[in-house]
Amino acid sequence: MSVFNHQPQQEFSQNVNKRQVVGKIWHGVFFFSTLVAIVALSILLITIINQAFGLVVLEYRVDPASLIDKPLEEATKDELTIIIRDNLKSNRVRTLEREKPLEERSYDDLFTIVEEQILKPDILESYNLIPSVFNRQELDAEISEKYPDATVIFKYWLNQHFLERGMSSRADLAGIRIALLGSINLILITITFAFPIGVSAAIYLEEYARKDIWINRVIQINIDNLAGVPSIVYGILGLAIFVRTLQPITSGAIFGSTATDNGRTILSAGLTMGLLILPVIIINAQEAIRAVPDSLRQASYGLGGTQWQTIWSHVLPQALPGILTGTILAISRAIGETAPLILVGASTFITTDPRGLFSPFSALPIQIYNWTAMPQGEFRNIAAAAIIVLLVTLLALNAFAILLRNRFSKRQI
Repeated sequence: MSVFNHQPQQEFSQNVNKRQVVGKIWHGVFFFSTLVAIVALSILLITIINQAFGLVVLEYRVDPASLIDKPLEEATKDELTIIIRDNLKSNRVRTLEREKPLEERSYDDLFTIVEEQILKPDILESYNLIPSVFNRQELDAEISEKYPDATVIFKYWLNQHFLERGMSSRADLAGIRIALLGSINLILITITFAFPIGVSAAIYLEEYARKDIWINRVIQINIDNLAGVPSIVYGILGLAIFVRTLQPITSGAIFGSTATDNGRTILSAGLTMGLLILPVIIINAQEAIRAVPDSLRQASYGLGGTQWQTIWSHVLPQALPGILTGTILAISRAIGETAPLILVGASTFITTDPRGLFSPFSALPIQIYNWTAMPQGEFRNIAAAAIIVLLVTLLALNAFAILLRNRFSKRQI
């Protein structure tokens, strides 16, 4: 009897040891995969930051020392005003005065005018952050030999002026204000369009639609498939529907708008991006609604609640944290898309801020793509700075959605 008991116990111990070995192997695989992801992300961030700061070799068309007998950065507001009046043509000064009197302008605004319109610095060469910090002496010797009369400064490509300025053909004068406003407006339109429709569709499919009817199964299969369709296909769809077919509406012509005479507006782009993330929102909302215990519904019905009262008062509050999690993922996908925006008419160079739903527009991904295609190295520096702004914008939107999710989660406790 002991022999029969000993053999199963030995086999059991061997199986346990095998399972433990397999578990350790998979634990190592998962740890290695996580480590690779962290290293890859770290390299990406270091590369971006490395390009967003560094030494810049400048050559001024007008020597700053000829304008004032002290460093220009130490000039007062009145001194900057005098420099502008003395060194710009009278017609240009009058134009500036019509836009806004010089005396009413800020110090930064006056300094920018002096720098852009009088000094007119040309970038001869730019260096990344790592060599600028660790190889400074070698670089100084190299720059002194190649550009003996040039000025060397440490440039923060990501600065206040970069956020406030519009687009420019010169990297040192370019900014992302227009593209940033375009991205923010675009995401707001996208969420306003996709979130209520996506959640409503999920409620219907989970709470009202009968699973034994073939049309409902077809709809569900199509939604699952649409979540994996390449984004450029949605761009073609948006071009056909919103830009061309619905052009009187998306251009604002039917409402009397004269901002543009075609449907390539920020409204068309927002609706297109809404279609792009709609399947993702629907699927995640369905999973969140499906996770709500059925006993909660039965308890509501037992107390005399109707189906809609049950959904509104019990199911949705329980499912909302999961729905917001899916929305966060959808926003993360939409804010970085480029292909659909190109097809529906995003501008790579535009000088006016978006002033409404029917305005021409640009976006941060489009601007980054345009700058990285430029041959001058300094455009890659401002592209890296724009990437940092895009990441911060994405994190800010996600943080807001996470705060909402946590707030609704606490209400359920």
